[in-house]
Amino acid sequence: QVELVESGGGLVQPGGSLRLSCSASGSINGMGWYRQAPGKQRELVAAITRGGSATYADSVRGRFTISRDNAKNMIYLQMNVLKSEDTAVYYCNADESSVRLATQGGRYWGQGNQVTISS
Repeated sequence: QVELVESGGGLVQPGGSLRLSCSASGSINGMGWYRQAPGKQRELVAAITRGGSATYADSVRGRFTISRDNAKNMIYLQMNVLKSEDTAVYYCNADESSVRLATQGGRYWGQGNQVTISS
Protein backbone atom coordinates (compact mmCIF):
# COMPACT_ATOMS: atom_id res chain seq x y z
CA GLN A 1 0.00 0.00 0.00
CA VAL A 2 1.48 3.31 -1.14
CA GLU A 3 0.56 6.40 0.82
CA LEU A 4 1.04 9.97 -0.36
CA VAL A 5 1.19 12.80 2.15
CA GLU A 6 1.01 16.38 0.95
CA SER A 7 2.10 19.61 2.57
CA GLY A 8 2.05 23.24 1.57
CA GLY A 9 -0.81 25.16 0.10
CA GLY A 10 -2.55 28.21 1.46
CA LEU A 11 -3.65 31.66 0.40
CA VAL A 12 -1.39 33.74 -1.81
CA GLN A 13 -1.82 37.03 -3.64
CA PRO A 14 -1.70 37.15 -7.44
CA GLY A 15 1.90 37.14 -8.62
CA GLY A 16 3.06 35.32 -5.53
CA SER A 17 4.71 31.93 -5.10
CA LEU A 18 4.00 28.71 -3.28
CA ARG A 19 5.69 25.34 -2.99
CA LEU A 20 3.87 22.03 -2.58
CA SER A 21 5.52 18.86 -1.31
CA CYS A 22 4.47 15.23 -1.49
CA SER A 23 6.07 12.38 0.39
CA ALA A 24 5.52 8.80 -0.79
CA SER A 25 5.85 5.66 1.31
CA GLY A 26 7.70 3.95 -1.51
CA SER A 27 9.38 4.47 -4.84
CA ILE A 28 7.01 4.94 -7.79
CA ASN A 29 8.09 5.69 -11.33
CA GLY A 30 5.39 8.18 -12.22
CA MET A 31 4.45 11.01 -9.87
CA GLY A 32 2.71 14.29 -10.38
CA TRP A 33 0.06 16.81 -9.47
CA TYR A 34 -3.57 17.14 -10.46
CA ARG A 35 -5.84 20.01 -9.54
CA GLN A 36 -9.57 20.55 -9.46
CA ALA A 37 -11.46 23.81 -9.13
CA PRO A 38 -15.18 23.99 -8.22
CA GLY A 39 -17.34 23.22 -11.23
CA LYS A 40 -14.37 22.33 -13.40
CA GLN A 41 -12.83 19.14 -14.71
CA ARG A 42 -9.87 17.67 -12.91
CA GLU A 43 -6.70 18.40 -14.85
CA LEU A 44 -3.11 17.26 -14.82
CA VAL A 45 -0.82 20.08 -13.78
CA ALA A 46 2.56 18.40 -14.06
CA ALA A 47 4.14 14.97 -13.90
CA ILE A 48 7.63 13.56 -13.64
CA THR A 49 9.25 10.14 -13.95
CA ARG A 50 11.91 8.63 -11.76
CA GLY A 51 14.40 9.53 -14.47
CA GLY A 52 13.39 13.18 -14.42
CA SER A 53 11.33 13.44 -17.60
CA ALA A 54 8.65 16.07 -16.95
CA THR A 55 5.48 17.30 -18.60
CA TYR A 56 3.31 20.35 -17.89
CA ALA A 57 -0.13 21.67 -18.66
CA ASP A 58 0.01 24.52 -21.15
CA SER A 59 -1.55 26.86 -18.61
CA VAL A 60 1.32 26.48 -16.14
CA ARG A 61 4.32 25.92 -18.38
CA GLY A 62 6.99 28.51 -17.64
CA ARG A 63 5.50 29.35 -14.25
CA PHE A 64 5.48 25.99 -12.43
CA THR A 65 8.35 23.58 -11.95
CA ILE A 66 8.02 19.97 -10.85
CA SER A 67 10.97 18.17 -9.31
CA ARG A 68 11.68 15.02 -7.33
CA ASP A 69 14.13 13.63 -4.84
CA ASN A 70 14.28 9.89 -5.42
CA ALA A 71 16.37 9.28 -2.31
CA LYS A 72 13.55 10.73 -0.20
CA ASN A 73 10.64 9.49 -2.35
CA MET A 74 9.41 13.06 -2.60
CA ILE A 75 8.17 15.38 -5.31
CA TYR A 76 7.71 19.13 -5.28
CA LEU A 77 5.76 21.70 -7.22
CA GLN A 78 7.21 25.19 -7.25
CA MET A 79 4.48 27.59 -8.34
CA ASN A 80 5.46 31.10 -9.37
CA VAL A 81 3.59 34.07 -10.82
CA LEU A 82 0.36 32.64 -9.45
CA LYS A 83 -2.94 33.69 -11.00
CA SER A 84 -6.54 33.59 -9.81
CA GLU A 85 -7.21 30.75 -12.21
CA ASP A 86 -4.66 28.61 -10.35
CA THR A 87 -7.06 28.44 -7.41
CA ALA A 88 -7.95 24.79 -6.85
CA VAL A 89 -7.42 21.75 -4.68
CA TYR A 90 -4.11 20.21 -5.65
CA TYR A 91 -3.63 16.45 -5.39
CA CYS A 92 -0.42 14.48 -5.40
CA ASN A 93 -0.75 11.48 -7.68
CA ALA A 94 1.41 8.44 -8.43
CA ASP A 95 1.42 5.30 -10.54
CA GLU A 96 3.91 2.74 -11.73
CA SER A 97 2.81 3.71 -15.22
CA SER A 98 3.57 7.30 -16.13
CA VAL A 99 1.27 7.00 -19.14
CA ARG A 100 -1.69 5.95 -17.01
CA LEU A 101 -0.96 8.77 -14.59
CA ALA A 102 -0.92 11.37 -17.36
CA THR A 103 -3.95 10.10 -19.25
CA GLN A 104 -6.32 8.77 -16.57
CA GLY A 105 -4.86 9.61 -13.21
CA GLY A 106 -2.64 7.28 -11.22
CA ARG A 107 -3.85 4.71 -8.71
CA TYR A 108 -2.43 6.49 -5.65
CA TRP A 109 -3.72 9.84 -4.41
CA GLY A 110 -2.77 12.32 -1.72
CA GLN A 111 -5.31 13.99 0.54
CA GLY A 112 -5.42 17.27 -1.36
CA ASN A 113 -4.19 20.78 -0.62
CA GLN A 114 -6.21 23.94 -1.09
CA VAL A 115 -4.41 26.66 -3.01
CA THR A 116 -6.20 29.99 -3.15
CA ILE A 117 -4.97 32.97 -5.13
CA SER A 118 -6.75 36.13 -4.11
CA SER A 119 -6.23 39.77 -3.23
